[in-house]
Amino acid sequence: MHKEVFATYFANVVKGHRTIATFKMSSRPTNCYMRNEKSPQCAKCPLKPCRSDPEAKKPAFCPMLVYPEIIRESMKEYENEFVKRIHRSATLVEKEGYGVWPRIREVVELCKRLSIKKMGLAFCVGLSEEASKVDEVLEAWGLDVYSVACKCGSIDKTWLGLEERDKLRPGSHEPMCNPVLQAMLLNHVGTELNVVVGLCVGHDAIFMRYSKAPVVYLIAKDRATGHNPAAPLYSLHYFSKRVLP
Repeated sequence: MHKEVFATYFANVVKGHRTIATFKMSSRPTNCYMRNEKSPQCAKCPLKPCRSDPEAKKPAFCPMLVYPEIIRESMKEYENEFVKRIHRSATLVEKEGYGVWPRIREVVELCKRLSIKKMGLAFCVGLSEEASKVDEVLEAWGLDVYSVACKCGSIDKTWLGLEERDKLRPGSHEPMCNPVLQAMLLNHVGTELNVVVGLCVGHDAIFMRYSKAPVVYLIAKDRATGHNPAAPLYSLHYFSKRVLP
């Protein structure tokens, strides 16, 4: 029998109570591992051995135990020069600016290391002021910026099969967000990297699906927190009624 240990840790405070989670840890060889655990569940791992010691004991649901063949397969993708260049450049940006450069500067530095000149900016009209400032900063660094607002095309929401009652302002012309058009326009002009500023949840997914150029997120829109989506996680006591079931 292979030895197993159990690790217990306290989870984050939820609704004012601490919950205890118990994880089975395994040191058994990969080829003897039984796939009877839901995996991956890295968010539930209390130790994160992957960040320090790949040989350390791991939770039984660790994908390093469950899916070694997929890990090997993933590493083959880094033989692609395009993927390798982006990854290496991003790693060097992390090394040089960690904890010092704000995210927008990291975007600029990534472009410099990749010799990118033509940038795309897909933004929500609700963040037009922020988008204008992003455009100004990127151009100050010599980048050629092409920007597209989410309402471009001005197609009414009823075109999607929605009814007037589904609008924020029923009875008025209320354009739909058009992430497909945003992506297609930036594809047409040949941007090399696209930046997202405040696209709606779901619309951002569509934009990233249709964009031919790689996409980086600069601002995640969150109207309830001043565009800081992590805030409720740090203050669950105050946000619990709006976040938890």
